[in-house]
Amino acid sequence: MSLISRQQFPIFRNHPNLVYLDTAASALVPDSVIAKMNEYYEEYSVNIHRGLYDLSIRASREYDAARGTVADFIHAKPEEIVFTSGATHGLNFLASVLADTMSEGDNIVLTRLEHHANLLPWQRLAKQKKTELRFIELTNDYSLDCDSAQKLIDERTKIVSVTMMSNALGTVVPVEKIVAMAKQVGATTIIDAAQGVAHRAIDVKNIDCDFLVFSGHKIYGPTGVGVLYGRREMLASLEPFFVGGDMVRIASYTDAAWTDAPQKFEAGTPPIAEVIGLGAAILFMQTIGFEYIQQQEHDLCVYAKNILEKEVTLIGPKEHINRSGVFSFVIDGIHPHDVADILGSKHIAVRAGHHCAMPLMEHLGLVGTARASFGVYTTKEDIDRLAEGIQEVKRIFRCAL
Repeated sequence: MSLISRQQFPIFRNHPNLVYLDTAASALVPDSVIAKMNEYYEEYSVNIHRGLYDLSIRASREYDAARGTVADFIHAKPEEIVFTSGATHGLNFLASVLADTMSEGDNIVLTRLEHHANLLPWQRLAKQKKTELRFIELTNDYSLDCDSAQKLIDERTKIVSVTMMSNALGTVVPVEKIVAMAKQVGATTIIDAAQGVAHRAIDVKNIDCDFLVFSGHKIYGPTGVGVLYGRREMLASLEPFFVGGDMVRIASYTDAAWTDAPQKFEAGTPPIAEVIGLGAAILFMQTIGFEYIQQQEHDLCVYAKNILEKEVTLIGPKEHINRSGVFSFVIDGIHPHDVADILGSKHIAVRAGHHCAMPLMEHLGLVGTARASFGVYTTKEDIDRLAEGIQEVKRIFRCAL
């Protein structure tokens, strides 16, 4: 019996014919998250950590409770959780505050799979500091080549920043192995969990990373909020990038002393409703449980692979153990944008293009792909509709030719 009803998501009530296969871009938001955010706006929509009146105390309590929920979700401590506007914000912040750890001749190690958010900040830093960017290669099966990682990570490696799961191909990266290699040379380790967080349970202590980032909108939460996890001693060693209200212990006209993390990294009024909504989204996921999520996803992936490989060329790992709920595909002679356009006309929502991973697509010799990505609300009927839509795409182009 399914633990999820599509009726928990207002978008399906408003668009009952929708086949939503673009969860890798943004997950849909359930009633419970919307209700929790509306509760804030309707009952206690005031600022936090400032007022001594009841509404402000309640708002502060709800905000702080969300931080605790996030910490429990990834097995961290509340003081190790910094709220950001999203994973992109977190990665840019890290590239800025870690710049002083880099010297000319050092190197930064990424993978070929990276989203622009985990490439461009390091690319810019490498140019500024005259350091080398290195990329862990892929196998012929689009999985990560750990032998390549072993060769690239050396005594001049200062930062290793890798995705947990490719948004473009669905490749699952063995982050524990990569972190262990990086630790051997004393490199700072960063995990971009923007895609992985919705598909795999995360334990930052088991991964043993220094930092990890993700976005709320990937896990059935609101846009505009994300998380930066930082190991406690690492956060203590960093200077804030943004400064302003609510992050100083004392300030004068000539000097200031910061509060401790995480507050010292959260200058100004934070996205209060969004943080509270993020907490509700995590509770929604915890109610379902990752055991159910992973089993459902496994069954869908097996079903989808068996159907789609007869219709299209799949671009991604063949074995489910190396991939998650993302299927990138191409149809010979048909541009991915045309595929997505025709599918969209049939209320089938997929993504098409380079998926903010232009270098990866160029590396693979592709102009782009069409991408179907799954969420907790995805059904086998959705995949059947996708297959029927693909068949219609091919019929249309055969007639055009």
